[in-house]
Amino acid sequence: MQKISYLLKNSFKKTIQFFFKLIYGTINSDQNKISEKNIFIKEVSNLKKKNNTNYKVCKIINGRAYTDFVENLAVIENQTALKNFSYQTIDGEFRHVSENSCIKKGTPRVKKKVNGSVLCLTQGISGHSNYFHWLFDILPKIKIFSEAFDLSNLDYFYLDDLKPYQKKTLNILGMEKIKVISSKKYRHIQANELFATEHPWYFKGTILEQANYFPNWIIDWIYNSFNKHEKKVDVGEKIFIDRSETKSKQCQFFNDEEISEFLKKKGFKKYKIGSFTFEEQIYIFKKAKIIFGAHGAALSNLVFCEKGAKVIEIKPINQPNSQYKLVSEHKKLNYSLIETEELENKNKGDILLDIKTLEKYL
Repeated sequence: MQKISYLLKNSFKKTIQFFFKLIYGTINSDQNKISEKNIFIKEVSNLKKKNNTNYKVCKIINGRAYTDFVENLAVIENQTALKNFSYQTIDGEFRHVSENSCIKKGTPRVKKKVNGSVLCLTQGISGHSNYFHWLFDILPKIKIFSEAFDLSNLDYFYLDDLKPYQKKTLNILGMEKIKVISSKKYRHIQANELFATEHPWYFKGTILEQANYFPNWIIDWIYNSFNKHEKKVDVGEKIFIDRSETKSKQCQFFNDEEISEFLKKKGFKKYKIGSFTFEEQIYIFKKAKIIFGAHGAALSNLVFCEKGAKVIEIKPINQPNSQYKLVSEHKKLNYSLIETEELENKNKGDILLDIKTLEKYL
């Protein structure tokens, strides 16, 4: 029965894809087929990638964008998915545009026509709601765009439905009048003018690995854009980040109660950072003298720490991310990393931290 069900579902999907290909045509990845009459590409010289090359920003007349909301975004001129501006990850690894899902499957969603100018900000699933990726992926695209085109002429952003903290960051940046087209609701759009930028730092490999190589201008821009908008809240100077608010079992303390009791005696207070507003989070990290926590998005707020603040990050040895070390080094923080051995039993979490080891770092 399962095999029959699978065959029926697969057959239905292929029928739908065939139907939409008849309507919207097939998509290719041949960059030689791009019409120079419909696309304008500008290079940004004021901001540099990690390899010291310029970013590119494109404007497409009657351009299209298609996303599966998980691994693929195709920025399309006529019937061609653009190499520098589309996004595709296969098995967690960035691939060439020729492997974008639309090349094989087409654009199997009803197309929404947009009368106006749209900046495409959506990408894979990482960009929808993760706090780190919002600050370090999505918002920097707006900065890159603003170096090439006038933000005041922009009508829409194309991205996921906004969370409260995301709305707040856009309001602080003065973009509250720009409307949002939901990439979750509308997977396929066509706009009078469609704009797209290159990704700020992800061009190859896995996003976990490449997050270790974003350029320093992003750190400085985030700080300069938001640092003065903190909101005072009653918190201590010794911060223990509570990650129990996240559903993931990754980077969770197996012996959380033991660690909590130990740190409480050392004067630490435990906080669920996501329960605070964006402005309050800025204040918490600006005030903090010492921050202890497992690897997670809340540590993105290290960009707001004062020089010399002490940071103790804990993560499993098989976790490849070291972006918070990068932030700490650029901000001249007193950073330490504790890596723990991989656990077999992860029903409570994947980090077992020995208290004696922790005490050496305090």
